Amino acid sequence: MIKRLFIVLMALGILFGGIFGWKAYQSHQLQLAQIGAGAPTVTVSSAVVESDRWQVKVASVGSLRAIQGVAVSSEVPGTIATISFQSGQRAEVEDVLVQLDATAEEADLRSLQAQLDLARLDYERARGLAQSTAVSQAQLDRAKSVLDSLAAQADEQRATIAKKTIRAPFAGELGIRRVSIGEYVSPGTEMVTLQKLNPIYTDFTLPERYLEQLEVGQTVEIEVAAFPAQAFSGTITAISPKVEETTRNVLLQATFENAQRQLRPGMFARVFVLAGGMDSVLTLPRTAISFYPYGDSVFIIEAQGEDLVVARRQVTTGRIRDGRIEILAGLEAGDQVVSAGQLKLRSGQLVRIDNSISLPSGATRG
Repeated sequence: MIKRLFIVLMALGILFGGIFGWKAYQSHQLQLAQIGAGAPTVTVSSAVVESDRWQVKVASVGSLRAIQGVAVSSEVPGTIATISFQSGQRAEVEDVLVQLDATAEEADLRSLQAQLDLARLDYERARGLAQSTAVSQAQLDRAKSVLDSLAAQADEQRATIAKKTIRAPFAGELGIRRVSIGEYVSPGTEMVTLQKLNPIYTDFTLPERYLEQLEVGQTVEIEVAAFPAQAFSGTITAISPKVEETTRNVLLQATFENAQRQLRPGMFARVFVLAGGMDSVLTLPRTAISFYPYGDSVFIIEAQGEDLVVARRQVTTGRIRDGRIEILAGLEAGDQVVSAGQLKLRSGQLVRIDNSISLPSGATRG
């Protein structure tokens, strides 16, 4: 029984061994055929490393802030009677936004006004009698005091009633309504935000070492995520006289025209201060760079006899402007690299250059 099982296992081993051996032989022969035929030539687009001169820019980050911005609220408590605005609309100076119920205050004012009228008559009567010594000076002064006190109370009540009408303190854009008709609000309750968007501020900081290069009126450019292809230009309008002790940074404020309302308060901005002077740089199209966690690289094109082959080369990159990227190390002016088609390449690959067609870019951020 054991001998028979052993024979069966030996037969199966020989059978499967032969099958796997044949498959390995076929694979090996296929590889030899591919090597003999040579790797296929890949069509790519190319670019040449160019020398250029770039404006010196000091980079920072900042936040956008409205030149005027408030949370509209009431100074006095009350119940909302009417709301005279729509969320998102524009408001002009002194436009009525919210009216609180002032029925009780207006009734108190009428009562004070009646007392004031009576006090005025009493005072006029006492002043006439004082001329004939029928009323003493003390009585006249007391009547005058009552009149003045009631007049002050009436003025105070009018001021309270006026505060029941909430108006726009300046012209600007209204935000989202936070309250409803019939709602009771306490002093300080936010009803809606009001922002003046044109012009708009950008607040940012720079290390103290740049102080010598900064001055009011200097040109500043910002980029925001909402409009990645657009740069907004403004000027420095204020430089803080104090350097922060904890960070050794100086706070700056730049002002930007914002007629199209593209920039909004609270946006994050990349800030570039034009510090003057020009830098000599080497540049490539940004599409020529492959970005990976372990470093940036390009495929450089080299001639080998009559053929063109590529080799991957690590490079150090810097600033990016107008679709071109600064090369700090790894290449020299005049070097030719692949600018599109990198996804199909490996080192030693034969290539053919065709810059007349648009190929998929291999520039990816790893």
